[in-house]
Amino acid sequence: MAPQRRALPRGPESAGTGPGTAAGAAAGTGAGRGGRRHSSARKGRARPEPRGWRGQAAILIPLLLLSAAAAGGLVLWSRLLARDGLSGAGIPQDGVTEVLAHRGDSLRDKFVEIPCSEDYDSHRRFEGCTPRRCGRGVSDAIITREEAERIRGIAERGLSLGGSDGGASILDLHSGALSLGKHFVNLYRYFGDKIHDIFTEEDFALYRAVRQRIQQRIAQVFGISSSSLYLTKPTFFSRMNSTEAKTTHDEYWHPHVDKVTYGSFDYTSLLYLSDYSQDFGGGRFVFLDADSNKTVEPRAGRVSFFTSGSENLHRVEKVHWGTRFAITISFTCNPEHGIGDPVLG
Repeated sequence: MAPQRRALPRGPESAGTGPGTAAGAAAGTGAGRGGRRHSSARKGRARPEPRGWRGQAAILIPLLLLSAAAAGGLVLWSRLLARDGLSGAGIPQDGVTEVLAHRGDSLRDKFVEIPCSEDYDSHRRFEGCTPRRCGRGVSDAIITREEAERIRGIAERGLSLGGSDGGASILDLHSGALSLGKHFVNLYRYFGDKIHDIFTEEDFALYRAVRQRIQQRIAQVFGISSSSLYLTKPTFFSRMNSTEAKTTHDEYWHPHVDKVTYGSFDYTSLLYLSDYSQDFGGGRFVFLDADSNKTVEPRAGRVSFFTSGSENLHRVEKVHWGTRFAITISFTCNPEHGIGDPVLG
């Protein structure tokens, strides 16, 4: 077994989970979806300039994992990568890249166990849930392609209300966060009852069913109880294309560790909603290991899941053409950081 990977220290871009951070996204963009009805927008009224965009932007920087960090933090990051045999771009110095899952593969379940990092030791442990068995898995047998197409339709309809001026847009149905130009708005407040013309109860029911199945598979693979896992924030849709980045929020390609960026994360999953090499070029998901890069080629309906610590340092390649859709669904073992499923109030 390979030696245990050291935990990465928390940098300035990973400053906790309070208000103004990713874990405070719901509060920063307005009330979450607790079943309460949001105020209606007046019909025919010109849209006001989004309010509080500075605070919203600050919250959502972690959503796209964009942090450029301070100069000292970048120097530290480079040293950490060099220690692990990686170049400044997060590429193994020997240039070795392996494909963990090809787009054309149809994988029932593929799992690679790796030693856990020490990241979990700096957080409260929950027996029977906090990772003791770490690794990464890929499955094409959890969500069907037809379900993925329907989920993608939800993302497309929601993002049609806004979208970033750059190459990366997000839609968070839990907090209401939506990219709009260079800023972010709470779609439930900003569009009011128009939301009922965009989404249906059936959409949200499918969203819940998909989340539950992914949660159950993660629990099964890692040998824990599904009831010990809690959905956590941020959980969001992403749409990426080759448009030039306009702000740091559009720079989704930087290497990062989920447990460092979001202290609440214990298990991360991604459901891909479009096909690599058919719908878009570039945009592969890359695990950055000391010996080689391990890539996952997105395929509609494919689920990639992994423990959220430094054992799974990763990034997404820049999209060169087309449009890449996915949804990040994240889980915590700490009930204090749990969130409910979105509700169409």
